[in-house]
Amino acid sequence: MHTSLPPANFRSLGPEQVVPADSYTSWLPEGRVRLRLASRGIAAEPPISVPGLLRRTATRYPDATALATKKEDGKWHRLTYKQYLQRVRTCAKAFLKLGLQRYHSVCILGFNSEQWFVADLAAIHAGGYAAGIYTTNSAEACFHCLQSSRANICAVQDKKQLEKILSIRPRLPHLKAIIQWEGPVDTGVPGLYSWEQVMEMGAKETDEQLESVLKTIAINEGCTLVYTSGTISQPKAVMLSHDNLTWDARTLEERVRDLQATHERLVSFLPLSHVAAQVVDIYLTLATGVAVYFAKPDALKGSLVETLKEVRPTRFLAVPRVWEKMYEKIMAVGAASGGLKRSLASWAKGKALEFHLGRINGYDGMTCGYKMARSIVFNKIRDSLGLDKCTTFVTAAAPLSPDIKRFFLSLDIPIMDAFGMSEASGAHSLSIEPKFTLESVGELLEGVETKFGGSMSVNGPGEIMLRGRHVFMGYLNDEQKTRDAIDPDGWLLSGDVGRADDKNFLYITGRIKELLITAGGENVAPVLIEQAICKELLHVGYAVLIGDRRKFLSVLLTLRAKVNPDTGAPYDELDKETAKWVSSLGSKATTISAIVKNKDPAVYKALEEGIGRANKQAISNAQKVQKFAVLPCDFSVFSGELGPTLKLKRHVIYEKYKDIIEDLYKD
Repeated sequence: MHTSLPPANFRSLGPEQVVPADSYTSWLPEGRVRLRLASRGIAAEPPISVPGLLRRTATRYPDATALATKKEDGKWHRLTYKQYLQRVRTCAKAFLKLGLQRYHSVCILGFNSEQWFVADLAAIHAGGYAAGIYTTNSAEACFHCLQSSRANICAVQDKKQLEKILSIRPRLPHLKAIIQWEGPVDTGVPGLYSWEQVMEMGAKETDEQLESVLKTIAINEGCTLVYTSGTISQPKAVMLSHDNLTWDARTLEERVRDLQATHERLVSFLPLSHVAAQVVDIYLTLATGVAVYFAKPDALKGSLVETLKEVRPTRFLAVPRVWEKMYEKIMAVGAASGGLKRSLASWAKGKALEFHLGRINGYDGMTCGYKMARSIVFNKIRDSLGLDKCTTFVTAAAPLSPDIKRFFLSLDIPIMDAFGMSEASGAHSLSIEPKFTLESVGELLEGVETKFGGSMSVNGPGEIMLRGRHVFMGYLNDEQKTRDAIDPDGWLLSGDVGRADDKNFLYITGRIKELLITAGGENVAPVLIEQAICKELLHVGYAVLIGDRRKFLSVLLTLRAKVNPDTGAPYDELDKETAKWVSSLGSKATTISAIVKNKDPAVYKALEEGIGRANKQAISNAQKVQKFAVLPCDFSVFSGELGPTLKLKRHVIYEKYKDIIEDLYKD
């Protein structure tokens, strides 16, 4: 049973406090909310603020590595937790000197770095909001974040990001200072500071004002804004409280359990403006004393494995596209191997599957065959990926095909699923081996509540609804959308359709807004069909199902293309492995445009046959794909079809290719 902590029982943790509040939600910048504390268990643990968490960890592990950055000389520069705390406080004092007001924001625009972490926590220490902005955002998208959060300060990585802010600066009355942490800084721009100038400024300030502000901070008030992807409308600012973030990190720590402070390493490369990266890279590490190593800005364009090989992380979180790229690379290497190597790999994969599937079913015997396979084959594969020291592999942010998870399982890399939302501070479920399944999105975390809207059964299926201390306060300055998202009993409506089993594993079967309803009235969840097609056609980049209010289903396909290393924009030229596949079919085409223009018979026949194989898995005739079209280019964040975490922006795709879609239904 969950209760609100009575005012008489509020405990002060040093200067920290929980201020009495009447509601579990608030959309006001200065709002405070009731904490949904339980009578026992992890949900009953005393709350702690973000400054309190940093102070506690710096006290426990003062000399442990907190952050590590590779410098131009090729050496890793390490910052201890004691130094981390000091830099955050110094930066916070500078922010106050620059005019950061209570409940106004510091927006951060750049790739993962020590400066990103320090600026984020400094904004919170100084009584403001930390608000990350995706580096791929346009100037106008940046304007929305800065304007809606009443940003007083904006920290940018380099000149490229600075130019976006300067172009919109005249329309931002609250903006007082811009800080650039990388590259030469133009001293002629008013209100522009280098990172070094800011730290020098903070070092000259006394602690008096900062300590005064810290005493006013409440654990049940907002400290971070996470902007939603805005795939349907303008991004909403999700208000997360101190307790939301520190408690969700605590539940993750409890689930992982064997995290060893000062002995763990994590590589930070996923966008920090996304809640998954924030709760893991910033808060879980902060709660446990883990060392964070920063990847290069071009990590997702090819340099990630290089960093992994250097750092040898002990835990690894990635989005599905990263796992898919690793899968494609391993498959390409396997295809080029000789018959003996392929036979050895096939034998080893069988032993790994036997072992791990046995563990899932409760058998933990390690056979001699598995030990040999691990020594001869799997250790080399892990070593080539830089994951030989890794004990936990996690996928999050979007669905990863069970077939790809099964493939990695056969390589002795068991990928664990996590499910969450920005509005749930990042995580609501997470599996840890050996307690996992290939089909679920994780085991529900301790202390969270789940129910299924519209279902007569407690285990669903129905709309997944969430409740607990991790559920957000509200959307900044948007009462109606806050009320739409959280029902009167405090349940957060996820928009996902799913169910749970008797072992507390959560399964997602579709998304309410993505469900297609055919003209015949049949509900179709597109993701499973799309995954089936991509499994049969490995050189298809993306498959997008079409059929809402249509007589039959069709699909848009992209072919994998080479990409611009600077922008990530796809070229017309096929990537290396796709070009090989096309050639093997007897086609001479080397570009997507040539294939589309001529409806290349060999390629189109292969695509049709692949869709036919996927159709054999359909649960009804209405769920079979009847037609397809090959799009003129692959998808990317740059061209707008993908969000920052590489999720499909379906409404953008539907609008951009509406003529092609209509052609599919002309007859």
